[in-house]
Amino acid sequence: MPLLLEIVTPERLAYSDTVDSVQLPGVEGELGVLPHHTPLVSMLGLGELRIRKDGETETFAIAGGFLQVRPDRVVVMAELADLAAEIDLEKAEEARKEAERALESGFHEGADLAAARAALQVALLRQRVAERRHREGPRRRA
Repeated sequence: MPLLLEIVTPERLAYSDTVDSVQLPGVEGELGVLPHHTPLVSMLGLGELRIRKDGETETFAIAGGFLQVRPDRVVVMAELADLAAEIDLEKAEEARKEAERALESGFHEGADLAAARAALQVALLRQRVAERRHREGPRRRA
């Protein structure tokens, strides 16, 4: 019995389809969800969300938010959810360089420093996910 997976961001419905399983980053480690999983609510961390469907894998870069596992569906409410196929590697690399320059530019107040570090983490994640997809091809067998 496949799972209905919905990935939602503040801007859009990023994904909605039945899947065989989903792996995603919780704040305290990697979570895996299969059909008939126990109901669960968890906070999400920064990392890769991997969807397995019909022997193939798709990947999203996700950051922050919540996971809700219900009897009829899995709902991921994330601050950021970018499908690997839609990440522009050159833009991701430029965002990483810009975030590094911001951190190297000198003294930062607490909030500015935290924002700069968060921007760097997101840029590094997007770059890593895009590079892996580029190396492995559009979809790979699980």
